[in-house]
Amino acid sequence: MNFETVLSADPLSAAEACGDHILQSLAVALEQRQEANLAVSGGNTPKLLFQYLAKADFDWSRVHLFWVDERAVPPGDPQSNYTLANDNWLLPVCYPAGNIHRMQAELPVSEAAERYADEIRGHFRLHGEEFPVFDIIQQGMGPDVHTASLFPGEPLILDRAGIAAAVYVEKLKAARITLLPGVLMRARQTLMLVTGADKAPALRTVWSAPEALMEAPAQMTRQHHGRVIWYLDEAAAEGLR
Repeated sequence: MNFETVLSADPLSAAEACGDHILQSLAVALEQRQEANLAVSGGNTPKLLFQYLAKADFDWSRVHLFWVDERAVPPGDPQSNYTLANDNWLLPVCYPAGNIHRMQAELPVSEAAERYADEIRGHFRLHGEEFPVFDIIQQGMGPDVHTASLFPGEPLILDRAGIAAAVYVEKLKAARITLLPGVLMRARQTLMLVTGADKAPALRTVWSAPEALMEAPAQMTRQHHGRVIWYLDEAAAEGLR
């Protein structure tokens, strides 16, 4: 494992630290390449991240935005990860519409996942079994050690061939669409934004427990090909003590 940790006092500070790193890393990427590619997650702490990004003086015209996962709801639904980002970040900064690559979750989930994988292949100009390499993927982690929409017991946790897929989360009785490990583990940088005391035991499992991916999907960060940085508040960081 080659984890880095940034510890903050509270969720807002953790989100802002993560946001600063995103902005700095995107600026560096845009000095090296014509465009940069970012994927984000949903949830309460990312909402703080999005609000912080919305206040930044940053040119988003060459940053293409994707999502790590999405609930099977249409745009505008309060449960939509896209809507969360749109309301708190994209609309306020007039984010370029052509750079927004959302999951079309209003469609049947299998079709939406297939279309999303095809859109990624086209955008990254992939051939054959190639995988996209995102500049940054921002992920979270649940108290059950899930990440993206890969929950304990999901067979796709072991999938290293696909790009995106539909999943059914039995404990939530809900369908979702998610990027798969072969994509998640290839990002140049993965930023794990994790806050709250309820995440402390899960964090301990990722960092210290014997590897058991089917029980603790976020342990896939141990196998990551690039850089992994954990942005934690003090409550979550109790899991490292």
